[in-house]
Amino acid sequence: ADLTRVITFMYGREASQRTYGEIGIPEPHHGLTHHSGRKDFIEKVTQINTYCAQNFAYFLNKLKTTQDGDGSLLDHSMLVYGGGISDGNTHSKLSLPTLLAGRANGRFKPGRHIVFPKGTPMTNMFLTLLDAMDVHPESIGDSTGRLDHLTDL
Repeated sequence: ADLTRVITFMYGREASQRTYGEIGIPEPHHGLTHHSGRKDFIEKVTQINTYCAQNFAYFLNKLKTTQDGDGSLLDHSMLVYGGGISDGNTHSKLSLPTLLAGRANGRFKPGRHIVFPKGTPMTNMFLTLLDAMDVHPESIGDSTGRLDHLTDL
């Protein structure tokens, strides 16, 4: 209907009691992340993370192979994939691994691995993504500025 160009999809089993029986893991994700160094728990969390990443890759491929005007849906989209915690065992929110995909109509420079300085707020990335959508707030949350080298803006 061309009513919106923004969607949010959250794959949020992490804090629930749902399990990953489809990949042979009968325990809930959250309890496994409190692994206290147990290798069997860490392996199961790795399997869950791999499963989720494979599903995201499948979705990206669908976007890449779907024509949309002068490119693909992936060319005309921007997607953020990641988690809200980097180490469930300690509840650390530092150095969150985050993947950005799509070209945002040519505004993203894809195919790079960028490590931002320690302490860079995640909201700086979101502020920059809003700029790519022609929305320009002064700040959001604890943002301290934009990430100039993230886009072609």
